Amino acid sequence: MAVTLADVAARARVSAATVSRVLSGNYPVAESTRTRVLRAVDELEYVVNGPASALAAATSDLVGVLVNDIADPFFGIIAGAVQAEMGAPGGAPGRGGEKLAVICNTGGSPERELNYLTLLQRQRAAAVVLTGGAVEHPDHAAAVATKASRLAASGTRVVLCGRPPIEDATTLTFDNRGGARRLTEHLLTLGHRRIGYVAGPADRTTTRHRLEGHRAALGAAGVNGPDADEERLTVHGLYDRASGYDATLELLRRDRSLTAIVAANDTIALGVCAALRDQGLRIPEDVSVAGFDDLPFSADAVPALTTMRLPLHDAGARAGRLALGREPQPPGGVAMVRAELMARSSTAPPHG
Repeated sequence: MAVTLADVAARARVSAATVSRVLSGNYPVAESTRTRVLRAVDELEYVVNGPASALAAATSDLVGVLVNDIADPFFGIIAGAVQAEMGAPGGAPGRGGEKLAVICNTGGSPERELNYLTLLQRQRAAAVVLTGGAVEHPDHAAAVATKASRLAASGTRVVLCGRPPIEDATTLTFDNRGGARRLTEHLLTLGHRRIGYVAGPADRTTTRHRLEGHRAALGAAGVNGPDADEERLTVHGLYDRASGYDATLELLRRDRSLTAIVAANDTIALGVCAALRDQGLRIPEDVSVAGFDDLPFSADAVPALTTMRLPLHDAGARAGRLALGREPQPPGGVAMVRAELMARSSTAPPHG
């Protein structure tokens, strides 16, 4: 039996009018009351009635695309490709045709991510695409899985792009471990043994997987023995240029003999290069630098940045087609997006 507005009011111990005011957002309501109403809505899985066209079908023509930071080229490329698929011809609106893509910028906030998922369920979204790494916290992971199950049960397609798989979702997972391993193997093949690593936030799946790949390569080469410098030569930060700059200064403070630095993404790598230059070090003559993702500026950096290419536009476009049901589901609902080594002039054999 469908949950009604009265059911929500009873659970929240307020009037139906108050529930309506909270959900419409056009009338002042005490914050404590608002919180209580939204908790009741979530617990009862109440879905707000949309326009008549949405009520006639299971879903509306809305597609939500969740990104960490739309200003980050990584997310911008994926979101743009997803959105382009929404306007591609494929049938009448509401039947696999044009959809309205709404970009939801979470700013890296787990709470905001969950809130967007709830809002999209209330709006009977046709699909939801979650992009980028997931927050590694058991409670948050369980909450996202629950939200995904509720969305799927209400007829919303859930697609993950760049995330580990969960139930009730189709997943395009990126080969972060394998790509990071191959990148570090490239440096090892050139002869590097003193390699620093600038990682992303410690609570993100992408950070952990890329760091695991890097360390697996070091281990296979026998570089990290009983007196391993793995932790000492790893600095965590945000996925931005400033973090790359600051982390490089810290790595050089810890070990001035480094001959290479691997950055968890290309934006971090820009900060690494800037810090090295400011310290009077040449790239790659003194220190080689490598990134990950092959963002548009990588080939035009000076020197051109060695990196692992992820086909972000293709992955986003495929996520969009999966969200609309225009492409068959991959076997088991999961497909791996492979990374390709782009060896450029920012890496060379160590000198001296």
